[in-house]
Amino acid sequence: MKNTKFKLIKYLYFFSSIILFIIYLFPGSIIGYLLYGDLGRQPDFIPNPIGTSINHLIFFAYLTTLGLVVRLKYKNFLNSFTFLFSLSIFLELAHWLIPNRAFEYYDLFANSMGVIIAYLLINTFLKLKIK
Repeated sequence: MKNTKFKLIKYLYFFSSIILFIIYLFPGSIIGYLLYGDLGRQPDFIPNPIGTSINHLIFFAYLTTLGLVVRLKYKNFLNSFTFLFSLSIFLELAHWLIPNRAFEYYDLFANSMGVIIAYLLINTFLKLKIK
């Protein structure tokens, strides 16, 4: 049963990664198009002072949590902290080159913080579990 759970989390991690790539590298806002019929409009799911960047933080924390849990059983570079942190930076920097997308420092910060927060929480949890 435990092996089945890890496989499910592994597939969810890779599926979420693919979705992230599609959303990030598409020239425009797919979610904005689906919700509002406008490729130029970014959805703000959680109203807050920093705008849509909170969505970035939440998704990267979610993805990093999945990746690090998968890493407990399947150790490879694609679910390592280094890969996820680099990916969070690379994908935002790619917005300089993608039409109808804009690089934003808040998004870059939110992406990175999502990865770091999840990493710290997982490590803390593992240390407490070992004791």
